[in-house]
Amino acid sequence: MAGGEERPRSCMVCGDRATGYHFHALTCEGCKGFFRRAASKSTDLTCPFAGSCKVNKAQRRHCPACRLQKCLEAGMKKEMILSAEALAARRAKQAQRRAQQAPAQLSKAQQELVQTLLGAHTRHVGTMFDQFVQFRPPAHLFTHHQRLPITVPVLPLLMHFAEVNTFMVQQVIKFTKDLPLFRSLPMEDQISLLKGAAVEICHIALNTTFCLQTQNFFCGPLRYTLEDGVHASPTAGFQEEFLELLFRFHATLRRLQLQEPEYVLMAAMALFSPDRPGVTQREEIDRLQEVMALTLHGYIKGQPPRPGDRFRYAKLLGLLAELRSINNAYGYQIQHIQGLSAMMPLLQEICS
Repeated sequence: MAGGEERPRSCMVCGDRATGYHFHALTCEGCKGFFRRAASKSTDLTCPFAGSCKVNKAQRRHCPACRLQKCLEAGMKKEMILSAEALAARRAKQAQRRAQQAPAQLSKAQQELVQTLLGAHTRHVGTMFDQFVQFRPPAHLFTHHQRLPITVPVLPLLMHFAEVNTFMVQQVIKFTKDLPLFRSLPMEDQISLLKGAAVEICHIALNTTFCLQTQNFFCGPLRYTLEDGVHASPTAGFQEEFLELLFRFHATLRRLQLQEPEYVLMAAMALFSPDRPGVTQREEIDRLQEVMALTLHGYIKGQPPRPGDRFRYAKLLGLLAELRSINNAYGYQIQHIQGLSAMMPLLQEICS
């Protein structure tokens, strides 16, 4: 759903919302994962009803044999399933290829910087949203459920939010530790920069899942709305004014239709902010942020014209400043939602 302009497409197996071509067929995340698991097993699946089961969004889990057969009929190919090692190698090559396509205006050092950032992003951040489904999501978050007024117990939703936010911060920490320029700084400065920027980097990355048409976040098979945040807690969820500010930020950033190098360079600028509390090597960190800023500016200048290109770099600087305000407000929110800070001590430490 690039830029939020395309209409959702249907899975050729079950009719759910398709996320792309997987194993040679247009499918949803659920059928992609099912096919990877089922087609890799050595045991044969058997239908108790002579292969006559209906496979759709509501009933696709009822008969694995018929679902697998429909996957094959849709054109999914077993030989296209990669091992975990091969999949990781392919992603690394894709990251390297994206970096090599950096515009000619960038110097060799700048291109190498983009390659380093993209590689770390691919390894630790790029696929983390597909993993949200592992953190006990309430049933209404799944996209194949018709959205109804929230009647499910809200405590599991709050716990899910807590676990997902903790997981995102953990992945962002891994991302930063994979950057040689970051590791070269004193440990106390690494901690100060992470405490200041972790939440901001999470939201820069999360923006890639934001749909302009629906104003929802689509993370694998899950959909998050503003209402989910408002009703996260049985007493009081996130304040609606805060969520409206957050969603406006994501809509504004998404309209710029950033490419992956622009996202990671924007994240790097947020990371190397010399004015974070507790920073000791301010001059060095200021120099590093300037390197990121110049690389981002050069990358933008080297791209073909796109919607919103006028003052694109200046707009990104403004959005980074806006993200600072959101970061500060987020810390206030988690302190005042009953029980939330205790569920995620890592976030509590970062926002303290």
